[in-house]
Amino acid sequence: MSQDIVMDLRKFVAPEIIIGIDARLLIHRYLTHFNSKRPMVVTDAGVKDQPWFLELEDLIRSNSEDMIVFDDVTPNPRDYEAMMGAEIFLSHDCDLLIAVGGGSPIDCAKCISIVSTNGGHILNYEGVDEIKLPGPPLICIPSTSGTSADISQFAIIQDSQESVKRAIISKKVVPDLALIDPIPLMTMDRYLTACTGMDALTHAIEAYVSNAHSPLTDVHALEAISLIYNNIDKAVAKDRSLDTMYQMLLGSLQAGLAFSNASLGAVHAMAHSLGGLLDLPHGECNSILLEHIIALNFDAEVERYKAIAKQLDIQTHLLTDDDICEEILLKIRFMREKLNIPSSIKIASLSSDIIDRLIVNAQNDPCMVTNPRILSTKELKSIYEQILRI
Repeated sequence: MSQDIVMDLRKFVAPEIIIGIDARLLIHRYLTHFNSKRPMVVTDAGVKDQPWFLELEDLIRSNSEDMIVFDDVTPNPRDYEAMMGAEIFLSHDCDLLIAVGGGSPIDCAKCISIVSTNGGHILNYEGVDEIKLPGPPLICIPSTSGTSADISQFAIIQDSQESVKRAIISKKVVPDLALIDPIPLMTMDRYLTACTGMDALTHAIEAYVSNAHSPLTDVHALEAISLIYNNIDKAVAKDRSLDTMYQMLLGSLQAGLAFSNASLGAVHAMAHSLGGLLDLPHGECNSILLEHIIALNFDAEVERYKAIAKQLDIQTHLLTDDDICEEILLKIRFMREKLNIPSSIKIASLSSDIIDRLIVNAQNDPCMVTNPRILSTKELKSIYEQILRI
């Protein structure tokens, strides 16, 4: 790595983080710390009936004067959901947000925070550093080991009119506190565990080869790759242990610290496009796209992919560059297949017009800016045609 790259200016932001068994149960201390009287919990229907959530809910209620629960959040959260949440937050004079769940409720809570303080429509804040005022305190309790929305400066929201995912990037959406607890992960669906784990792996790989990487992000990215690679199979087993899920949380956390500060690349740009236009699951899209983008990016960052290969237990010293690339692709493909994640997605109404719209949306996604090389329209079209079928 050349000295001028090492010396480039870089910014690193992160929230206060508490990680460990029953970290979520420290919530009462922070209600007092923030002098909260009326917190609003943002979650989804799949989370709010879990025993660990009910325990958390009782703890919040017993330590506040009133509590509002907003659970009208769908996968790939929509702009109108955030606007509805902000209206409820303000009408009930809430003073703190607690996001509980995966990336969807956490991203929605971030958007509620933005609008509740800054006003206007959430889509007005698309882009980088477009938020003027910090929002109310935001506490995140993740229930998956993949999105890292609980520690990142990204909020992804779907533009419901244009069917496009919009990225809001600002240190003002970095949560105040992340209570990262392995207990919620024990109730997570195993296929969701697989997809969110591969999402975290994608975060780490894309952050490491991003053209905005730094020594601070590199150390987190490489550690994340190793942690996820060595634990994801055990995480989807019927007899998965609390220790395994803790290791996955650590991997997701490290990947989040990396990508939040180094950004991402073409995998996420293309996945955002798929999720926005076709409402497809984000983690599954990343899992399917990852091997295709590595194949295209490898020659642009050979030494960095060699470092990634070592974290995947590939012995590189006797291999040519082409062989290393092929070994990485085999590893990623084998992981995906072992996790029962398909190589393609069936779209009933697939057409050339849909593919053209997917390409344009991916090219306009901010994650494409930090991909290590510029991908052509032809390359993007080829990938979409390979992974989408009627």
